[in-house]
Amino acid sequence: MGDDFDTEWTYGNYPMDRLTRDEIREVSAEAQRIHDDIAAGRLTIHLHAVDSWTIVAVGTYTGGKSVHLHGEDYLRQETKDYQSEAEAVADFHCQYTVAVRPGPAPLTRTERAAAEVLATRNAETPVPALSRTSAPAEPLLETVPVYAADPGDHEALLNNFLRSNGEWEKYRPHDETTLVNHESLSLRAEFLHEAAHGDNAWTIAAYESPVGERVWHATVTPTTPVQITKALLDSLASGSGWGPGSISSVTNETLAEATRPLAETGWPQTVTARLIEWTAPDAESAGVSFDTVAATRPTGPIDTWTVWGGNTPHQPAWSVRLSTHTPAALLQDIAFELAYGQGHRQRRPSAARPASRLTTQPAVARAANPVTRPAARR
Repeated sequence: MGDDFDTEWTYGNYPMDRLTRDEIREVSAEAQRIHDDIAAGRLTIHLHAVDSWTIVAVGTYTGGKSVHLHGEDYLRQETKDYQSEAEAVADFHCQYTVAVRPGPAPLTRTERAAAEVLATRNAETPVPALSRTSAPAEPLLETVPVYAADPGDHEALLNNFLRSNGEWEKYRPHDETTLVNHESLSLRAEFLHEAAHGDNAWTIAAYESPVGERVWHATVTPTTPVQITKALLDSLASGSGWGPGSISSVTNETLAEATRPLAETGWPQTVTARLIEWTAPDAESAGVSFDTVAATRPTGPIDTWTVWGGNTPHQPAWSVRLSTHTPAALLQDIAFELAYGQGHRQRRPSAARPASRLTTQPAVARAANPVTRPAARR
C-alpha cells in the first residue's frame, strides 16, 4: 500500500481477512513475481495513476502481453491483459484521464526500506568509477523532437501569455474556465483548467467583428506539447496569424505556404482520394493532415486541418484541430515549430540506448540544412 492511504486491503472483490492462508500466499507470490519482473526489466511500466486509495499502472512484458496492474507491494495484481501496448495505454488513459502520470509510481515505504537495507549491505562493496563516456543508468529526461515531448504546463503558458500581452484581457466566469479576449473583441480563447482526456484544453475562435460570424476556429487537447500551443498563441499575439487580409480561400499556393517548413525538413507527403498528409521523418509518430472534402464545406462538423502526435492518426496521443479558413501564416508558425522545435520527455525504461544516444538527436535535415523562418514571416 502507499504511504498516505488507510483502507481495507482487498484481493479482487474479497477483503484480505476473508482469504484462506493458502490464498494469501498465492496473492503474495503473484505480487512478488510482478515485482521481480519489474526489477529485472522484464516488465516495463509505461504510466501510473492514483485510483482513489491505491496505485494503478499499465506495462508491457518483454516480447509479450501488456497488462493493467492494481495495488502495491505484496497486494499488486494483474487486472486485465491486452494483445498490444497501444490498446493497453489507450484504455488506461480512458479510465484514469487527467490522473495519468508517465513512468512507474514513486517507491512505497516498504520498497524504500528494502532499498535502504540492500544499500547498507552493499556499502562496503567498491563502486567502479564511471568513465567520461559512461552514461547514467536512468537519466530523468531526454531531448526529443517537439512532437514527441511531454505535454508540459499549459496553466503556466496561459499566465505567461497574459503577462506578456497586455492587449489581451482575462475573464474567469467560473473556476473551471478562463476566457481571454483580444482588445478588438474579434478574437477569443477559452482555457479549460481541469481538462480531462478527450476534452479540449484550448478553444480559439476568430470573428468578422465583435458581433459578426465566426470565421475560423481551433482546438488543442491537454496532452499537446506546450511548445506547439505556445507557437499558436505567439502567432495570434504577433497579429500576423489573423486580422484583416489574413483570411483567404484554400489554394495550392496557401497550402504550400502553410506547410513550407515541413517540406524544407523532408517530411514525406502522401496524397489519397481525400487526404493530403505529411508525416514525421523519424521513428516518432506525428503528422499533419489536410482534409480536402472538409475544405469544401467550411461550416461542416469535420475539421480541415489536424496536427497530431503519438500512437496513430485516428487515436493520437495529442492533437490540434483547425477549421478551413485558419490563416496560412498561423499554420506555418505551427509547422515551423513541428519541423525545428525540440522538447523534453521523461525517459522510457524500455528504450535502452547506448550512452552516446541518450539524448535524441534532431532529424538530419535540421542539422544538415538549417534554415530560418521565411522572410515574409519574420
